[in-house]
Amino acid sequence: MTDLMDLHEDEPRHGHRRRRRGGRLVAVLFVLLLIAGLAVGASTAVRKVLSGSPADYNGAGSGEVTVQIKPGDTASDVAIALAAADVVASRQSFFQVAAADPRATTLQPGFYRVRLRMSAAQAFDLLLDPSARVVGRVTVPEGLTIPQTLRALSTGTQIPLAELRAAAKNTGSLGLPAYARGQLEGYLFPATYDIEPGSTAAEVLTQLVSRFKQAAETVDLEARAKALGRSPHDVVVVASLIEREVRFDDEYGQVARVVYNRLDQRIPLGIDAAVAFGVGKAPGAALTASDLAKDTPYNNRKRLGLPPTAIASPGEATLEGALNPVSGNVLYYVLASKEGRSFFTADYNAFLRQRDKSRAEGVF
Repeated sequence: MTDLMDLHEDEPRHGHRRRRRGGRLVAVLFVLLLIAGLAVGASTAVRKVLSGSPADYNGAGSGEVTVQIKPGDTASDVAIALAAADVVASRQSFFQVAAADPRATTLQPGFYRVRLRMSAAQAFDLLLDPSARVVGRVTVPEGLTIPQTLRALSTGTQIPLAELRAAAKNTGSLGLPAYARGQLEGYLFPATYDIEPGSTAAEVLTQLVSRFKQAAETVDLEARAKALGRSPHDVVVVASLIEREVRFDDEYGQVARVVYNRLDQRIPLGIDAAVAFGVGKAPGAALTASDLAKDTPYNNRKRLGLPPTAIASPGEATLEGALNPVSGNVLYYVLASKEGRSFFTADYNAFLRQRDKSRAEGVF
């Protein structure tokens, strides 16, 4: 009986254990499903955080607005500016697009013409489109004087001429190199410039001076001037004379040689473009006997040496010509053809013959 009892007792206990194990299994499965559900939910939440679904407009937008990317702005800064201007629906939408695209590092400071209520992706693409950038493009040709340059800048930027003139007088704030000796003439470099909206007169002139310094570095102005036994400023002055005197690149080094030979031999330069500058006449203008007799610092028919400043803005090619004079003993040159070619010689009588010939042929 005891055995039966034991058996009887064992069976219920055994069966009871099975029921408990089954309950535990259900509980475990429930917990696992709950965890799985939470994991799926968490994963979805993480994806939403990472990929995001912030407010965003659809399409290319409409209308027009100008926004600025400031120097040093991050993608987050740009996103805030776009959202504030209602270009994008939320800063988060733009930031997520920018964060996922390596081109974001190529966004450039400037002003951009974009549309209102654009999708973040289209706004991002538009900021990378050069045609969206708002600039005032101004071309400053070689050989202009300061007044001519200021007029060109005023026309191209709509900055009042009076403001540009005032800024040009304050040369200490324009970043001139020390060797310019505070003289602006010759240092407003001729080139094509993109002027940002809202730029001040001083900022624009500083941009031109900065471009001169880049060109000076390119041609190694200071070191090569020293090798010639000249100051960098003197080379700039010589380059400006070349700019006004001859038309063809292959004659730049020849004019430079004439100038340096005359300086070395203490012969007046006799360059009428400098005389004209001194009396306020445009290069190429006819000079009267009174003009030629006027004793200005630029009358190098009367005075030895170089004029005190450049007489125009030289370009990189004439700077190179002034730094690379040809060898030889030439002392004279004269216009020899209607195409603008010059005749160079070391012989005064040959110079006179060519001068008379050019006059007879109507070259000048």
